[in-house]
Amino acid sequence: MVPHLPVVRRFRALFLAATMAAFVPALPVSAADKPLDKAAVEQIVRDYLLTHPELLLEAMEALEKKQQVEGEKATAEALKTNRQALENAPSSPVGGNPKGDITLVEFFDYNCGYCKRTHPERSAAVKGDGKVRVVYKEFPILAPSSREAAKAALAANKQGKYEAFHTALMTHEGRLDSDAIRAAARRVGLDLKRLEQDMGDPAIDAEIKANMELAQKLGIRGTPGFVVGDTVIPGAIETEQFIALFNATRAAKKVGG
Repeated sequence: MVPHLPVVRRFRALFLAATMAAFVPALPVSAADKPLDKAAVEQIVRDYLLTHPELLLEAMEALEKKQQVEGEKATAEALKTNRQALENAPSSPVGGNPKGDITLVEFFDYNCGYCKRTHPERSAAVKGDGKVRVVYKEFPILAPSSREAAKAALAANKQGKYEAFHTALMTHEGRLDSDAIRAAARRVGLDLKRLEQDMGDPAIDAEIKANMELAQKLGIRGTPGFVVGDTVIPGAIETEQFIALFNATRAAKKVGG
């Protein structure tokens, strides 16, 4: 893959600086009192880079590997620090098997096409397993109607119909609007007057804000995002991948005691 031009320029600049630093101590002692001919040194380095362009790719690969390792460490620490908020926040709806032996946390937006495409895959994996606890994290980032839908879903949780309403919104075709949200609420038997009142509860806004902050800490910038055990999945996956993830998480728990 050909590196992006701005990235190449960045590495050329970094490599140039590093190479100049290496050349300077090697200058003759007799030249110590003379101004450095920066242009000449830069020309030497430039010529060297043009002769050995593979060094830029090596530097890029090394940086990417370093960033990956650092990112994995940061994610592991964030998971450890925020485990309680992630899996046991009292304001986050819980589905699947509430007494399951592992927990799947899902960050989603009701206007996200990938979330809708993944919904039946995730549902099939959870239902087929039978021992997975699901924690829902409303993460409305795509449109104003996403936030309205998220608030309505959290309000529906107060009426004990969260999962039914969640499914109704996830299976809605096209973008959501106020009419579509309320039509879904009527289909699942929600009390619309109470729903409207509960949507104004400050605790609902607090839950959404907390989810936003938690997603940021975990490096989840889009939807869907999943967390199972010590694994963060930033994107859509299929039923078989969910099943493999559940099995791997159980195996890790068994090894870790």
